[in-house]
Amino acid sequence: MSIDFGKIARRAAIAVVVGLAGQTAIAEPQHGIAMYGDPALPPDFVSLPYANPDAPTGGQIVTAEVGSFDSLNPFIRKGSVPWQLRFFLGESFMGRSLDEPFSLYGVLAESVETGPNREWVEFTLREGAAFSDGSPVTIEDVMWSYETLGTVGHPRYLGFWSKVESMEQTGERSIRINFNTEDRELALLAGLRPILKKAQWDGVDFAESTTEIVPITSAPYVIDDFEPGRFVSLRRNPDYWGKDVPFRRGTNNIDEVRLEFFGDETAAFEAFKVGEVNATREFNVVRWDTRYDFPAVAAGDIVKEVIPHQRPSGMTGFAMNTRRDHLADWRVRDALIHAFNFEFINEAMTGSAQPRITSYWSNSPLAMSDGPAEGRVAEFLAPFADDLPPDALAGYSLPVSDGSERNRAGIRAALDQMEAAGWTIQDGALKNEAGQPFPLEILLDQGGSEFQTIIDMYAESLGRIGITPTITVADSAQFKERSDAYEFDMVYYRRGVSLSPGNEQYNYFGTEDADQIGGRNLMGVKSPAVDAMIGRLLTSESQDDFVAAVKALDRVLTAGRYVIPIYQWNISRLAHAKELKHPEYIPIFGDWPGWQPDVWWYEE
Repeated sequence: MSIDFGKIARRAAIAVVVGLAGQTAIAEPQHGIAMYGDPALPPDFVSLPYANPDAPTGGQIVTAEVGSFDSLNPFIRKGSVPWQLRFFLGESFMGRSLDEPFSLYGVLAESVETGPNREWVEFTLREGAAFSDGSPVTIEDVMWSYETLGTVGHPRYLGFWSKVESMEQTGERSIRINFNTEDRELALLAGLRPILKKAQWDGVDFAESTTEIVPITSAPYVIDDFEPGRFVSLRRNPDYWGKDVPFRRGTNNIDEVRLEFFGDETAAFEAFKVGEVNATREFNVVRWDTRYDFPAVAAGDIVKEVIPHQRPSGMTGFAMNTRRDHLADWRVRDALIHAFNFEFINEAMTGSAQPRITSYWSNSPLAMSDGPAEGRVAEFLAPFADDLPPDALAGYSLPVSDGSERNRAGIRAALDQMEAAGWTIQDGALKNEAGQPFPLEILLDQGGSEFQTIIDMYAESLGRIGITPTITVADSAQFKERSDAYEFDMVYYRRGVSLSPGNEQYNYFGTEDADQIGGRNLMGVKSPAVDAMIGRLLTSESQDDFVAAVKALDRVLTAGRYVIPIYQWNISRLAHAKELKHPEYIPIFGDWPGWQPDVWWYEE
């Protein structure tokens, strides 16, 4: 398939500018809502621009997942849940377009209305909205879902609920939610809360459910079969209530979505080679160039595609737990970054084909600028100058080695920083003044063999500064349990960010959530500057202030040295059976939840 990369890049740039262009208060019920300005699609839109409303239905997509699961409830903290279930089962008032930075269109809601300052939002349910068992979705279900998720649900839902002042039913099919905080994004977040069936949970402890109860929702797919740790089969509901909703036209075309689970990446790939799995993503360019030469590829039965996107890089790497005293000093974290010989590792892992992540929003217009902070960014950060690393304002960039295995300059810089922080080489080991060795336990998930290889190379470098790390490889359940409880010094870390960062940044980096068990702030960031920049981006009323606030946040996080970044993926590499097809038009978010398998179809 021919893809115009330049056209997509231009479209992304235009979308960012338009999406942030100005503040338009919604004064009457609308079909959609945007963070800034108006949504791009008109009220009479037929389908999403990246969906094919005439796509055929049928067939099967099977993916290989490494690891296991012990729960099918993606809306609570407990258990290890297949990550896809949150998107397959979680139908909400509004749905997000992958072709705009942050615009939502009605799904369960036929309309949305907000106050002049977005101090409240009101949704009206569509007539005929129904759960998969045929029972109607009611405002009672909606109110129960908001309160339950906000009090005993997964931590991702708790922050929003704390900003809800009240809810009131304003009609047979309408609800108004009033907010207690100035925050433009809350009206949109309210539209993305999943709606569950209240009656299903009567007399049942919602927060403790595992695989014995499958949540009933109104979504297009239902779980019709599973075996714990082995597979989950989701079937397209032939009686799905919303097939004619514009947001849904041309989506959810495949009859069965099947998730097959394997113990490691090797077994998963072998299953793909022999046809037990018919779609896979490849994250390593060397493997992409060397492993996909088996007969099915040569015969054309397997198609290889490269899908571009204009998303920020996010952060992938190894997070350092600042709750641990020996990692609380930014100079220690800086030393550990210097000891990480990225250029040597990147050559070994990818042939130097994948660039390094340089900040949380790299590969996007929201990334921090090189050099000293200027303009509004400098103005926003000035009150916090004394509490930030000295180069946060002056300009910080990751160290670059000469690519040799010894990395002499990096090792020397690491030892200098450790000494400044009170750690010196004593009898061949890095120790403090009390003679205690520097402890470093690195926690990894057993399914990530690539990251284990990276850490093995890193361990060699750490030995040059007198550190002998303990590398703990845990199964999926143990990894989640330990990472939820922050029982690690360093851990594999992946955090995606978007072109429209909002309240989720408090979950990722906010002080209030830093010690929340099962939270997403794995590093334990507790920074007044970070909290303030998140607050600014949520209350900005202009494009310039919003962008400056995100750039300032990016600068504080990157200069804070909380994560050792590795390489970024600015494209997606997909291999799949030739029968699996998708529209030629690629949204700016590219291969992202909501695209595969949502707008794909199966065609002989």
